[in-house]
Amino acid sequence: MPRKTLITEARVLEAVRAGQQTLAVPPDALITPLARDTARARGLAFVVTEPAARTCACEHPSPTPERTHRVALGSDHGGFAYKRLLHPFLQTLGWQVLDVGTDSEQNCDYPDFAFAVARAVTFGQADFGIMIDGAGLGSAMVCNKVPGIRAACAYNEFTAWNARAHNDANVLTLGSRTLGIEVCKRIVQVFLETPFEGGRHAARVQKLTDIEAHFASDRG
Repeated sequence: MPRKTLITEARVLEAVRAGQQTLAVPPDALITPLARDTARARGLAFVVTEPAARTCACEHPSPTPERTHRVALGSDHGGFAYKRLLHPFLQTLGWQVLDVGTDSEQNCDYPDFAFAVARAVTFGQADFGIMIDGAGLGSAMVCNKVPGIRAACAYNEFTAWNARAHNDANVLTLGSRTLGIEVCKRIVQVFLETPFEGGRHAARVQKLTDIEAHFASDRG
């Protein structure tokens, strides 16, 4: 079944910046509420167009984003022992590991290493990120400040599955003081091996991106 066109606030703002007063949309387009509100506020009108003749997908296959199969792995001092154990475990699962530190149990600040993990993911140096601190909460907050990151603090296999299947999370945070290492290994495996389901969840995830773009545009 062909996927419907999704019109987001980011697309509306792009049209406004280009000086457009109208934006052509297919009859079956999905327009997010934030996109409609922004268009109304900026004086942009949606114009429904006739659907173009459909060509066979086999003639023009959609490019598939390449995966490096690499995961960025980081921790603070509280998560260092778990990081050291998860590194070889990730390799047994077939992942290349980009270790961003820390390198000892010497006291350090989790935001520094959580940011390093998130930065590696948002700049395409890794497909996913994993960050371990004492509870996993602070690191999730740090990572979610970075554009393009959807970090989830998972505490069992179900939340790891849900984070990927429904939320398309790209960073996993764990708490070394709340979970055993074997539980963490199972969570990590589920997180990395669960694909995003798309479908109705894609529009919801896009709304997260819309919110991020909304505040970025306001600051600009």
